[in-house]
Amino acid sequence: MTVEQAAGVLCWRRDPSAGGGLEVLLVHRPRYDDWSWPKGKVKDGEPLPLTAVREAAEETGLDVVLGRPLGDVCYPLPNGRPKQVTYWAATAVGHSAGADVTDGAEVDGVAWLPLDEAEQRLTRESDVAPLRALRGHAAAGALSTSAVLVVRHGTSRPRDSWARADADRPLVSAGRRQARGLVPLLACWRPERLVSSPWKRCVDTVEPYGAATGLAVRTKGSLSEDGARRSPGRTRRNVQRLLDRGRPALLCTHRPVLAEVFGVVRAACTPSAAAGVPDSNPFLAPGEVLVAHVAAGTWPAHVVAVERHQPPS
Repeated sequence: MTVEQAAGVLCWRRDPSAGGGLEVLLVHRPRYDDWSWPKGKVKDGEPLPLTAVREAAEETGLDVVLGRPLGDVCYPLPNGRPKQVTYWAATAVGHSAGADVTDGAEVDGVAWLPLDEAEQRLTRESDVAPLRALRGHAAAGALSTSAVLVVRHGTSRPRDSWARADADRPLVSAGRRQARGLVPLLACWRPERLVSSPWKRCVDTVEPYGAATGLAVRTKGSLSEDGARRSPGRTRRNVQRLLDRGRPALLCTHRPVLAEVFGVVRAACTPSAAAGVPDSNPFLAPGEVLVAHVAAGTWPAHVVAVERHQPPS
């Protein structure tokens, strides 16, 4: 039986009037008369992170940035079909200007509550699991994170059909679609610094996101295939610096360079996070994104969670 996929967020903040204690945002759904998390079904083949961000905007009017994943909740629907909801921690960065916010038919109330009150207010026992995960990460000092995104360039012209310099080999139509699809996916984590191999297929993969956000794409020769071959140490240092900055960032490179990149990421990981870093060729599919969540305030960087996503087809 096909599993119905859905996604949602536990949006959190610190309440200065309560000594900086954590609060989370719940929504009330009149159709079910329950208190739950902002969430909803996947539509139009969108990646799960996009679903989570869209549903948060539609149900709360908030524009959110995803943090670390909080796991899946599975339960049967009334018709017997299984449903799986994937949750992320999230923080609000403003009100969503473009969201089709519901008129109260789907959500007729929202409430920011301290964690203990939120757990008591939740209607469904299954909704407690992601809250407890969030609570555990907060207690460990690993809830506040910044995302470093590693992107493999989109599908490009085959080497054996390209007679000119490899650095100039372009994306094909599928790669250009991947680059366009990356724009809303990358926006789920809002990278503020874009670093790429200077080779055309990498720059063209991230340029649409740069154009959409007004961010410049900075190029590093050590992220190209030739640069990494000549000086793998410089490649590794550039990756480490990006992790250590403690700011949301993106790095786009080539399949042959990913072994060096992921070696640095894996070394910065907790044991559980390291298990999510690919360690064999081809590492990522064309256009695929690995998201490394770096705990705030750690130096050198401490990666506490890893996830992977492909752009919408």
